[in-house]
Amino acid sequence: MTLRPPSAACLLAAVVAAAVAAPGQAPAQTAPPAQAAPTPGERLPVQERTLDNGLRVLVLRRQGAPTVSFVLLYQVGGVDEHLGTTGTTHLLEHLLFKGTTTVGTRNINAERALYARQDAAEDTLIRDRALGDSASVARLSAFITALGDSAGAYVVPNEYSRILTRAGAESLNATTTNESTIYYVELPSNRARLWFVLEGDLMRNAVFREFYTERNVVTEERRMRIDTNPAGLLDEAELAAAYTVHPYRQPVVGYTSDLENLTRRDVRDYYRRFYGPNNAVLAVVGDVDPAKVVAWADEYLGPVPRGEDPPPVLAREPPQRGERRVVVRWDAQPQLRIGWHVPSVYDPDAPALEMLTSLLTGGRTSRLYRRLVEGDRLAASVTSSIGPGDRYPRLFEVAATPRAPHTTAEVEAAIYRELARLAADGPTPSELERVKNQVAAGSLRRLVSNLGLAFQLAQSTSLYGDWRETFRFATRLGAVTPADVRRVTARYFTQENRTVATLVREQGGS
Repeated sequence: MTLRPPSAACLLAAVVAAAVAAPGQAPAQTAPPAQAAPTPGERLPVQERTLDNGLRVLVLRRQGAPTVSFVLLYQVGGVDEHLGTTGTTHLLEHLLFKGTTTVGTRNINAERALYARQDAAEDTLIRDRALGDSASVARLSAFITALGDSAGAYVVPNEYSRILTRAGAESLNATTTNESTIYYVELPSNRARLWFVLEGDLMRNAVFREFYTERNVVTEERRMRIDTNPAGLLDEAELAAAYTVHPYRQPVVGYTSDLENLTRRDVRDYYRRFYGPNNAVLAVVGDVDPAKVVAWADEYLGPVPRGEDPPPVLAREPPQRGERRVVVRWDAQPQLRIGWHVPSVYDPDAPALEMLTSLLTGGRTSRLYRRLVEGDRLAASVTSSIGPGDRYPRLFEVAATPRAPHTTAEVEAAIYRELARLAADGPTPSELERVKNQVAAGSLRRLVSNLGLAFQLAQSTSLYGDWRETFRFATRLGAVTPADVRRVTARYFTQENRTVATLVREQGGS
């Protein structure tokens, strides 16, 4: 299982970077009108079907290698959580590999009896932890572990994954983002039906076995990615400072205190409520018969009942009225993060902002790379991205690591000078043409990989309601002018709209 960093969730940034996109519920958005001349991607013979329970199925037959790629995207992510439940979607990403009432067990009734005792003990442990009764917490923790060991006698470890692997599966994995939970795998074409059999069982009969063990795994993942990782700490600190009310401020991996108090009942109920077929998109790409795929979807996934739609995210980040600064002290190399509030992907300014990321840091010929890394040698590296999600107003971030003996202050000042030049003069025609050529090449390369294309179909359908829209977005990128880039730079990259996070070296730090 994987947890992508926030920037990797942005499909459109991948379009600009000419890469295959890999790896919520927002108010309905109206996609921009189709271009008069469809792109090659828009002409793909994708077949669409919506089942009676709301599951959207996209199938694209591509003859060639006898393989097929599956991407199942649930429109549920970190943005749908609140304080007290953060980390639920990511924990579910792990737990859904644990099998069902028939897959992964030798005696489901004996298992469940032990799980009921575990859960009752956990309820008491949470109460006693709140009361500060450390002796009871230690005793109950040991009891819960012992019950888990007893249940292990009835568990067939990793049987779900092993069934798929024995059938020739590759790339079996999952990822959680701020706005989705995505499961994916590649199979030989003659094993395509197996995926539907297993998924239909999983949608209806998931068993959250080894819950407390897996919760500990996720808690340790948080410790490694954030608590003991200076870059992770800095990213979390910047988002928490930049967003005061919107759930984008919450880490997808969750807060430690929330993870420690999540119960199996909490997670099971969350899954049953929001991981229904009406909140999912399935993309199937490869050497398969679309008619058979739709028939299997009807047979195995059609009987799965609908779930609830996640409550809409009503929080709206208020306008930032002044620069915000946060400092993280750690015994590590200094780092710099600067973020400016920018609109969601649905905004007309989105194409120009995406072009700006490539103009600033898209390769060795980009502005900040030439200025900071090659020219003045102020920085060892510099990157830019837009995130942490797509559906709501985002943060345009520039991240840099100073090159000793230069400081974060020197790098920060140089970044502002380069942005001021862009705001005043805009990019040159040759600069913009270089990025547009990258976009055009990327539009063709995205058609090569079955798995990458399945990701794009699923994500575009989830984000826009239309699988064609990300192909059209590439066309809109090509229409961006130097004046557009100059305008968005001047509009958004102001002092009062920015949040600056700095990692300061502290000898002997935590």
